[in-house]
Amino acid sequence: MTTVTETDRIERSIVINAPRTRVWQALSHAETFGTWFGARLDGQAFAPGQRTRGQISACGFENVFFDVVIERIEPEHLMSYHWHPFPVDPTVDYEQEHPTHVVFTLRDAPGEATLLKVVESGFDRVPLHRRQEAFRMNNHGWVGQLGNIDRYVTSQQ
Repeated sequence: MTTVTETDRIERSIVINAPRTRVWQALSHAETFGTWFGARLDGQAFAPGQRTRGQISACGFENVFFDVVIERIEPEHLMSYHWHPFPVDPTVDYEQEHPTHVVFTLRDAPGEATLLKVVESGFDRVPLHRRQEAFRMNNHGWVGQLGNIDRYVTSQQ
């Protein structure tokens, strides 16, 4: 796994020992995405311009919602969305803030593997009083989530 960080963006990548089609299915189908990401997205789909929302199922974050607006879907190549990073305070209206932009890209890797890259940018527009914590938590979170999709995809073989 590789990591690149700045103050405004997080970049992470992982090589998953599975064909791109299998990784794409885990990434681009909302219900499957929810399974490995830890969000209840039953009965939902990802589509450009559409909001997808579901309760986080990870221990300690049950009061948080996975809430994204899908921007682009390019089959087996790219999926992107906007969301509000680390929205853990139920008293805050995060809709008043600028969201960050998350882009997943897939490329073939040697040995029928897939290079999955995630870039989250826009942290410099998160309100100053929560910017550092949102960046820190998402920076750490993407490590776990790339591990989750890797375990999910490779266990489906």
